[in-house]
Amino acid sequence: MSVDKIVLAYSGGLDTSVILKWLHEEYQCPVIAYAADVGQQEDWDAVREKGLATGAEKVIISDLREEFVRDYIFPAFRANAIYEGSYLLGTSLARPVIGKEQVRIAALEGADAVSHGATGKGNDQVRFELAYLALNPRLQIIAPWRIWDLNSRNKLLAFAQEHNIPVPVTKEKPYSSDENLLHISFEGGLLENPWNEPEEDMFKLSVSPENAPDKATYIEVEFQNGSPVAIDGQAMNPVELLTALNKYGGENGIGRLDMVENRFVGMKSRGVYETPGGTILRSAHCDLETITMDREVLRIRDSLVPRYSELVYNGFWFSPEMELLQKTIDETQKTVNGVVRLKLYKGNCIPVGRKSDNSLYHESYATFEEDEVYNQADAAGFIKLNSLRLQIQALNRK
Repeated sequence: MSVDKIVLAYSGGLDTSVILKWLHEEYQCPVIAYAADVGQQEDWDAVREKGLATGAEKVIISDLREEFVRDYIFPAFRANAIYEGSYLLGTSLARPVIGKEQVRIAALEGADAVSHGATGKGNDQVRFELAYLALNPRLQIIAPWRIWDLNSRNKLLAFAQEHNIPVPVTKEKPYSSDENLLHISFEGGLLENPWNEPEEDMFKLSVSPENAPDKATYIEVEFQNGSPVAIDGQAMNPVELLTALNKYGGENGIGRLDMVENRFVGMKSRGVYETPGGTILRSAHCDLETITMDREVLRIRDSLVPRYSELVYNGFWFSPEMELLQKTIDETQKTVNGVVRLKLYKGNCIPVGRKSDNSLYHESYATFEEDEVYNQADAAGFIKLNSLRLQIQALNRK
């Protein structure tokens, strides 16, 4: 493969630092190290310095936080997206926004190739490369983990030592993690045995439910067209709002998940996640829909959620079917306006109140007290008509 310039998705960790040097040596061309800020806690000055010291022609750090929350997280939560009944898609949603910016930088810098540090076993290689191919199929894609012989941590460390790449001398974590504004994930190491309980000191965004406050916290989340806009009456931009929900959730032990999931590439994988703010957000959104969405519209939308979630998980964010689903779902959200009151207590997020100007709930119809709008005798004919097929079946059996 002959390339003139490469844009590498770069984090500054061991893997991508080795990849940066390896690309420069293997292809004898300039390599731009591109780092995406999607809300992870990082020393960006150190990342820049290390990238330049490792041989990058340029280090570009893009602040994608606002775009990530506004254009990826909130649309997915308008869809109540959830993979295999549990996973709120924190890593899956970050990959398309990172890939899109990488393609933009490649065009801006005149690069003809892009590269990433995802392994050949995981989902991220698919997510990154589907984004590249959907947005600019002329770019060449270099996936070092699929072609080089540095296939172990010891080999990576030896390569780093040989090329004077600084590697912090710290106790190796017994897992790998990925963090952004929506969540942090943990996998590998001791977690590869699904019988092992995660160690408490692993968690970063939340206290354990046992150590959460003994007094409940109440908050109110306001929505417009299915997206959150305010907490306790205070309007916030998307990043501020999700950050605040993360704080509330983390302090109350909310959002921990331990699951075995089915990767797109075919294997099962055990992952542990912390998604404090996202857990609160989904609970509030689902609850508000109970009073603002028509029953049949809600049922049709709910039937689309598994497909939508699979598309996100598998990396098809920039596909025509995803565009169709998002437009359909957003049409259902025009009436999802209002406020939900939530009780946060020791790992639990409990909706305890909801109100909306678009509410389809009317107390005069639902009351158990005397009313003047509903004739209870009408139910007899309704039941007879709906039971007709059941009566015929019973008669046939006799």
